[in-house]
Amino acid sequence: MFTRSTFVQLSVLAASLALAAAPARAQGLVRACVYDMIGTSGITYNISKDYTIQMQKFGGLIQPKAYTDERAAAEDFRTGQCDVLLATAFRTRQFNQISGTLDALGATTILRDGKIDMDASYEVINRTAQIFASPAAAKLMVEGNYELGGILALGAAYPMTSDRRINTVEALAGKKIAAFDHDKAQAAMIRRIGAIPVSADITNFAAKFNNGVVDMIGAPAVAWGPLELHKGVGKNGAVTRFPLLILTYQVILRKDKFPPGFGQKSREYWLQHYEGTKTLIYNAEKSIPAALWMDLSPENSLRYALMLREARIDLTNQGLYNRRGLRILKKVRCSINPQDSECSTESELN
Repeated sequence: MFTRSTFVQLSVLAASLALAAAPARAQGLVRACVYDMIGTSGITYNISKDYTIQMQKFGGLIQPKAYTDERAAAEDFRTGQCDVLLATAFRTRQFNQISGTLDALGATTILRDGKIDMDASYEVINRTAQIFASPAAAKLMVEGNYELGGILALGAAYPMTSDRRINTVEALAGKKIAAFDHDKAQAAMIRRIGAIPVSADITNFAAKFNNGVVDMIGAPAVAWGPLELHKGVGKNGAVTRFPLLILTYQVILRKDKFPPGFGQKSREYWLQHYEGTKTLIYNAEKSIPAALWMDLSPENSLRYALMLREARIDLTNQGLYNRRGLRILKKVRCSINPQDSECSTESELN
């Protein structure tokens, strides 16, 4: 026979089990500012719609809104007009300095015997995303009320030139190169090699290249068709198979708008979709005519890699990159390619 005390205990237990079995409680509808250069018909926007559907089970009721102006998307997020931001790390770095270092110059580039190893370079992104998606790294993913909600590879930013004779460090001297206003590291790097930075942003850099205002840009293959970059490359230009960096989209959440643990589930979601996005990237690279690709000599590849490394260290000393983030990235690079000469030095570890 049940006593009153036993009945109360069983009632409490039943309620606890029911709560545990129920989906995470939604916090109310929030808006996501999603940057996609094409808008609502673009790949990124449509991927974000799948994300919002899947995250409902964890209590996130998210309504995506497409932006073709990345600056506007980031500003609307900053001012509270939306509570999720999906944009490139150039814009999201202000909300999470550690994850923002993924797009630092040369930070994900792997060379083997003087040749670029793209599979290994993308593996740097994958392993770093695995680290960031680990529950042990959860505290690093939060800065104030902002939390990293995931990483999505966008593709290598390849140098695209209007003249294939621009194939050495010396040949860059005096050339005009597009530099995004909001990423001070770009202009600093361009000046470092003796070239001329030309102010640009995501909305006009392609037009400046296609119209001959600049001699070179850095862009991923996914931008080749939509931005008609073949016009800028023309008959005499080239796409150099040496990534300046690998661009990433990053998801930033306003932490207090979501249930506890939502950010962790969000990071895990994007990690699970790494292979699918890499396939999209490689397919985009195949769309660039083979004759336009240009490979650097092993000697010049090593020089470029060293140049990017030295610039990255200098820019870190200027406060433009996060030391802890770069320390993580170096450890990842050296876990993939321990034979690299940088792995025998303490650079970027202090």
